[in-house]
Amino acid sequence: MTLCIDIGNSNIVFGGFEDEKLSFVARISTNTAKTEDEYAVTILDVLSLRNVDKESINGCIISSVVPPLNSVIKNAVKSAFGIDSLVVGPGIKTGLGIHCDNPSSVGSDIICACVAANKLYGSPCLVIDMGTATKMSVIDKSGTFIGVSIIPGVIMGMKALSEGTAQLPQISLEAPKALIGKNTADSMKSGIVFGNASMIDGMIDRFCEETKEALKVIATGGVCETITGFCKHGIMVDEHLVLKGLDIIYKKNK
Repeated sequence: MTLCIDIGNSNIVFGGFEDEKLSFVARISTNTAKTEDEYAVTILDVLSLRNVDKESINGCIISSVVPPLNSVIKNAVKSAFGIDSLVVGPGIKTGLGIHCDNPSSVGSDIICACVAANKLYGSPCLVIDMGTATKMSVIDKSGTFIGVSIIPGVIMGMKALSEGTAQLPQISLEAPKALIGKNTADSMKSGIVFGNASMIDGMIDRFCEETKEALKVIATGGVCETITGFCKHGIMVDEHLVLKGLDIIYKKNK
């Protein structure tokens, strides 16, 4: 089994692949204060919780947008399983052309999502990754990544409303019964859910106008289903696109 690890700003997501089948997914909070040993124990606990035998792990690949954790997680995997991990970055074969000002600056999570979208759904396409930030990436008809728009994420915006104001409360991420809110919580939910859905619809229109292509749209990330369900454009949802991209890249490099 290949262990795929996606280190994000808010969460670290683990996925196990046997051949091309995703066997399990687990998620923990990102914590840069944890040591290698603490993460090794956490990883083993996660596998135990999912009834995965540690002896079945024979490879590992890591995507990270939190550089201080790169060596920590890599060493934790070495301690837990005795294997060296691949880390997505310069020198790794992805099969994805990158056409932008500084290819090495493109986030590894963006690369992984685009690799999976290009292989599984075809190009040209628009990949929407809704994590701490919402990233909207374009792959042209030749299968080349040509750029991305980065927008404050849904959860980030929701927290900013409550933390940056005196009277707005913390709310759960769910759609209200109506667009026009009759109370504070529903008014905030309307803005977060319908506002983000409208923003995505508008950005899709702009991407299609600029590329002069009818782009397939694929959404991923923990909150994508909650938001894209209210979009007017047809959007395919693949919650684990980054993990699938990691598995594809691992097979290219093993």
